[in-house]
Amino acid sequence: MQKLSVDEFNEKVRNSKGDIFVDFFAEWCGPCKSMEPVLGAVAEDETVYQVDIDEAPELVSEFEIMSIPCVILFRDGEEYKRSVGGTSEKKIRSLKQ
Repeated sequence: MQKLSVDEFNEKVRNSKGDIFVDFFAEWCGPCKSMEPVLGAVAEDETVYQVDIDEAPELVSEFEIMSIPCVILFRDGEEYKRSVGGTSEKKIRSLKQ
């Protein structure tokens, strides 16, 4: 999983085709740390990026991130679905349906 800056987010997510998962997290967040193995498993066959909310407040505001971890599935550069809080690999993958 690659951590994205705001500029990289604009380049790699907004201008993308297909499905991309973005994990909005913070280094100090315990539940976010517990999601790392789950997202690592998803990243084996899906594109998964991370955005540190402390480094990208403009994205936090734009996507109205109120709680973390927050995983958003972007489809063709637009928000499609999201999952908030710690969850399973199955639940993350089900966002594609």
